[in-house]
Amino acid sequence: MRLIVGLGNPGPRYAKNRHNIGFLALDEIARVHRAGPWRRKFQGEIAEVALGSERAILLKPQTFMNESGRAVQEAQRFYKIALSDVIVLHDELDLAPAKLRVKLGGGNAGHNGLRSITAQCGNDYRRVRLGIGHPGDKALVHAYVLNDFGKGEEAWVDDLCRAVADHAPILAAGEDASFQNKVHLAMAGRGWDDVKQVNARD
Repeated sequence: MRLIVGLGNPGPRYAKNRHNIGFLALDEIARVHRAGPWRRKFQGEIAEVALGSERAILLKPQTFMNESGRAVQEAQRFYKIALSDVIVLHDELDLAPAKLRVKLGGGNAGHNGLRSITAQCGNDYRRVRLGIGHPGDKALVHAYVLNDFGKGEEAWVDDLCRAVADHAPILAAGEDASFQNKVHLAMAGRGWDDVKQVNARD
């Protein structure tokens, strides 16, 4: 069994924020693969889904980003899921918009959601890094991630979330390199090879 976690902040105020792309991608996985109904549990919302031959628990922590690890730890313990079978979808400032990378462990790069999960659960979980680009100035980061995606970004965000969902069974099977490559090819096929960076104030 896999535990697939999307990171974001709860509530309609944050729903379309750049920081919430993990929630958006997880919602698309649930939709495409006809997950069971969302229900409240583990300080979050969970749904069960079959991804190919793997069963997965989808989790959206409702604790706000900085405390995401509490929900992840509760779900991981309840289902007795190994840390290496925990997959976290999150926004990544250090990746260009519309790009995706998968890695096991590593640094948290100042991401408070990852920092919380590492503190509560350990560091050796899999991360699906969803590129949102960097505003170019550290002082602008807070406003940038907590602002909604711009109109000009919505199309690539939708396509990236759909590509993640379409190939989620490969991710669940542990074939990270193949998953990453197939998402890259899907995005390239949609013309998203070189997405223009959006200014933090846009």
